Amino acid sequence: MNHWTPDNGLPYPMGCSWDPVMKGYNFSLFSKTATRINILFFRAAAPGQVVSKFEMDPVRNKIGTIWSCFLAEAQLQGADAYAYRIDGPVAPGNRFDPAKLLLDPWATSIYFPPGDSREAASQPGDNTGKAPLSLLPTPAAGADILAADIQPVHYHDLIIYELHVRGFTRDPSSGVPAAHQGTFSGIVDKIPYLQELGVTAVELMPVHQFDPRESNYWGYMTLNFFSPHHAYSADPSARSVVDEFKKMVLALHQAGIEVILDVIFNHTTEGDGSGPVYSYKGIDNSAFYLLTPDLQHYINDAGAGNVMRTSYKMVRKLVLDSLRYWVQEMHIDGFRFDLATIFTRNDDGSVNTNNPPILEEIFMDPVLSSVRLIAEPWDIASYQLGTRFPGTNWSQWNGQYRDDVRKFVKGDDNTVGALMSRVYGSTDLFPPDMPYSAKPFQSINFINSHDGFTLYDLVSYNNKHNLANGFNNSDGANDNYSWNCGWEGDNNLPSDVLQLRKQQARNFVTLLLFSNGIPMFRMGDEFLHTQGGNNNPFNQDNATSWLNWDQKDKFAEIFRFFKIAIQMRKSHPSIGRGFFWGDDLRWYGVGPRPDLSYSSKSIAWSLNGRSMKDSDFYVMVNAWWQPLVFQIQEGSAGEWKRIIDTSLPSPDDILDTIAAHPLAGMQYTVKGRSVVVFERG
Repeated sequence: MNHWTPDNGLPYPMGCSWDPVMKGYNFSLFSKTATRINILFFRAAAPGQVVSKFEMDPVRNKIGTIWSCFLAEAQLQGADAYAYRIDGPVAPGNRFDPAKLLLDPWATSIYFPPGDSREAASQPGDNTGKAPLSLLPTPAAGADILAADIQPVHYHDLIIYELHVRGFTRDPSSGVPAAHQGTFSGIVDKIPYLQELGVTAVELMPVHQFDPRESNYWGYMTLNFFSPHHAYSADPSARSVVDEFKKMVLALHQAGIEVILDVIFNHTTEGDGSGPVYSYKGIDNSAFYLLTPDLQHYINDAGAGNVMRTSYKMVRKLVLDSLRYWVQEMHIDGFRFDLATIFTRNDDGSVNTNNPPILEEIFMDPVLSSVRLIAEPWDIASYQLGTRFPGTNWSQWNGQYRDDVRKFVKGDDNTVGALMSRVYGSTDLFPPDMPYSAKPFQSINFINSHDGFTLYDLVSYNNKHNLANGFNNSDGANDNYSWNCGWEGDNNLPSDVLQLRKQQARNFVTLLLFSNGIPMFRMGDEFLHTQGGNNNPFNQDNATSWLNWDQKDKFAEIFRFFKIAIQMRKSHPSIGRGFFWGDDLRWYGVGPRPDLSYSSKSIAWSLNGRSMKDSDFYVMVNAWWQPLVFQIQEGSAGEWKRIIDTSLPSPDDILDTIAAHPLAGMQYTVKGRSVVVFERG
């Protein structure tokens, strides 16, 4: 039984919540170290003026590490926003500033006043009128937008499309209304395009509210884990963003498209010791962040100045509460966790090699156990790709797939064996035997993502070209395993080089979609979007990162190839199985056995689909620059129909089964640097 009374407030739920019976607001905030907490109330129309104030009494308003109070609506004098001021002891690890306005970590909407200033947050003292404010929740009025939502679920037909909300439609060439460019509404406008392309899930790059004053276009500088980013709303009203986000989710679901969020719980925008104090630092610095043993410095394994202390119980609660909120309130279908290995950190920053509590809690949570969980299994200080994440609903970005496929298609030596492992589903990383019993869908296969070259730049640049980012070309990865097809960039580009680049792009997407595991590709790769060789445009909020939709017409044959290849993948459950191919797969080379020698650059395989009541496929890959004659090792000539030959011009490069060409004999010449696929139905 809870013995709190209304004047004390209730310790849960965390944050600010409306009580429709008592006609007031309950406030609950964690701080194990604070000695005094004030809540200040504002009207967003006049953010520099305090209209009401309440000081919590540590005797009446605190139990354990939770401070709480209940305030009747009338006590707030018309306020619609609030902030905390918190004081505590001067001691190593603490960053209390009793004059600083602080955001509620559990706030679901944020208001940024016109004078909002990161500089003011980075300096000691009062920043009233310059600090973002938490908005009071409004009493529910009418049916929720998502009340009738039916969430789609995809299995063998899951195709993930990584998408940046602003970059997707910000360029006028997107064709969406000007007010919708770069917003959640702009995505809704483009749903017919996503349906035409055939993707079945969008993975949205960060939509958690991030710091608008920090130069991070990508959004990997989270300010708050509950509120959607205000600048992605077509309506400038701060409260409209939640409704607009929900309308986008509903529309995507009605189109059969899942919504996955890229979330960043490894660090925040508050940075290191010189960074701003917006929220967590001023509430309880040593509880929220991992510090060095002397408590003087921040551990920086995320590369952004700080690391969240997810080994601590209240930080784990913050993370789980956020995830549940997005699932239950916003109907999100899954999450991709940026630098997820930070979850394995102990209090001293070392890696927990047993069972990190937060990973177990996410996996076992009754709400989160039913959604997609995708880990980026590395950070600056550790690489944990493989069986590190518990449970069947954890998948992982397979960076080894990306690297090995790139090396093979590029033509590197000693790559055939690695390619075979990646195509098969990476059993070396996700072993199917006990005790792991891993499955191929735990591997998210990708060639390109936001982090690195686009698909076109992968085949157009040997070197990164990142001078525009402002770091003298020192940022971004140096090992890209790219090849420019003999010509760096696009200036005075010879036509034969362009044709080879398009052929290499077709090779990559064919291998991706004919591999076991879950395929993912980044927005714009389907029509060869270029970033001019910039492989780290995290601060490029301009034409470098915005999709130029005119490219769709310029490279219409590549878009067509993507679209048909995606449909092939979705139509054949035999390819993307929930288990490894096993005896249904046979490996070949140009002859009856695969050539695994150091200099080999070719491989072939057959996939028998009869156990899945599906077609059979015969795939031949030649990464050498000269043609090779492959001897078909199964069936007879009349049974096989060619559906893909990446060396051929459109539309012969990819054909549906009806238009496919029957195999004339049991030999087929696979041109240099090309992939050929036959189907037997």
